[in-house]
Amino acid sequence: MTSTVGSTGPTGTVAPPPPERSGRILRFGRAERLVHRTTGWLMLLCLSTAACLYLAPLAQLVGRRHLVATVHEWSGILLPAPFLLGLVSPSFRAALRRLNRFAVYDKQWLRAVRRHVTSPAARPAGKFNAGQKLYAGWIAGAVLVMMSTGLLMWFTGVLQPISRTSAIFVHDVLAWAIVLVLIGHMRMAYRDPQARLGMRTGFVERKWARTWHPQWLEEDRSPLDDGDAGTAGQKH
Repeated sequence: MTSTVGSTGPTGTVAPPPPERSGRILRFGRAERLVHRTTGWLMLLCLSTAACLYLAPLAQLVGRRHLVATVHEWSGILLPAPFLLGLVSPSFRAALRRLNRFAVYDKQWLRAVRRHVTSPAARPAGKFNAGQKLYAGWIAGAVLVMMSTGLLMWFTGVLQPISRTSAIFVHDVLAWAIVLVLIGHMRMAYRDPQARLGMRTGFVERKWARTWHPQWLEEDRSPLDDGDAGTAGQKH
């Protein structure tokens, strides 16, 4: 039997879940939500300040170029900070292990996407589908490259002119790629209210999980939080 969120009564049985969470299961704990939210705000700050530096109309409108450049530099340097702090949480580390592991059904998910098959049965997924795993890996690598090229541009005094030119080129091209990928990411999130609910509150409807992430329920019938859900259910 699957476990539910509830509390243990005097008889040792598991009490029914609270009405507001009835029919829902925990998808993301507090740590995952905080890391996602903080990284998102830092990324938005980094991209918005970049736009003010790169696009002349915005630069003229905002002004204070030195301040904008400083905010841009430090928001970029701090991007990995939420991730590194999140590693303290066991639930966040567990989520990372899921993101870094490709299963056989992920190949089936990718084949269905290539063939434009939208049926849930043709797109089996665990807690994260193959697209989410690829996105997470790509954005992590892109952030590292952006930080590296940004630091190369920052320390201009120790670089040869050709090195700085190369760093600027890679930085600018990858920035536009990140913008396009993030737009796609937000578009997919906008089309899936349950996914947004899971990231906002931690809980999703069991029916949604059974439809779009059936392997998750099979692999882990008791997704637990590190203190976010109050009392956790017992596996029985």
